[in-house]
Amino acid sequence: MSVNFNTKKRITTKTLQEMKASKHKISMLTAYDYTMAKIIDAGGADVILVGDSASNVMAGHETTLPITLDQMIYHASSVVRGAQRAMIVVDLPFGSYQGNTKEGLSSAIKIMKESGAHAVKLEGGYDIVDSIKRILTAGIPVMGHLGLIPQSIYKFGSYTVRAEREDEAKQLINEAKALEQAGVFAIVLEKIPASLASEIAQSITIPVIGIGAGNGCDGQVLVSHDMFGMTHEFSPRFLRRYLNLYGEMKDAVSQYCSDVQRGDFPNEKEQY
Repeated sequence: MSVNFNTKKRITTKTLQEMKASKHKISMLTAYDYTMAKIIDAGGADVILVGDSASNVMAGHETTLPITLDQMIYHASSVVRGAQRAMIVVDLPFGSYQGNTKEGLSSAIKIMKESGAHAVKLEGGYDIVDSIKRILTAGIPVMGHLGLIPQSIYKFGSYTVRAEREDEAKQLINEAKALEQAGVFAIVLEKIPASLASEIAQSITIPVIGIGAGNGCDGQVLVSHDMFGMTHEFSPRFLRRYLNLYGEMKDAVSQYCSDVQRGDFPNEKEQY
């Protein structure tokens, strides 16, 4: 008997598990504000990720590292108010959990209490297992993130594809299994070979959501600003732009400026 997941009922960790079991692909997009969250939720996305990518697309930083816990809570609170169906997952930002399980728990609790989100996401493998377990003791769902982990960009030195060597691939598989055993409800795999991502998705029981990890994952995630074409400098192979809002919005601004300068806006029908 097939299950209808296209309802108005709130998506939960249980729903995502059922979607994997039913081979129903999971859709996830990022959002950082109320208006975008409403649009993405109305469009039917299953999960909204309040990503630390807000550091890049909202604040203009080169990396995700500068964004703070309070800034993440601000963005998450805005998104929660805009979404009725999608599950809201929030990135724990750099420096809020690494190397200190007590701080990781405090950061996760602060996000959940002050934003109203439904889960948190942490980057890393073996090194964050203890933090994951401690956060789970508070009843907070945790999503993992392996492969390219942007918070460690200075350690690796580039945004190139990860785990192409056999030893790295084996370690990634083992780390995915370790995260599953630690209790995460899903894992994001970023920028790894498609065959490896497919192998991982088949070897663990929790959903695997890919970004630049091929079609063998249980779902996909993109940064909404990239998917909508609001950004135009960033063009990795895995990105499909569904709109060109950068061009359309720029043209609209130019037309508005021209109309104002010519005295065409506002016209008689647009004033009191």
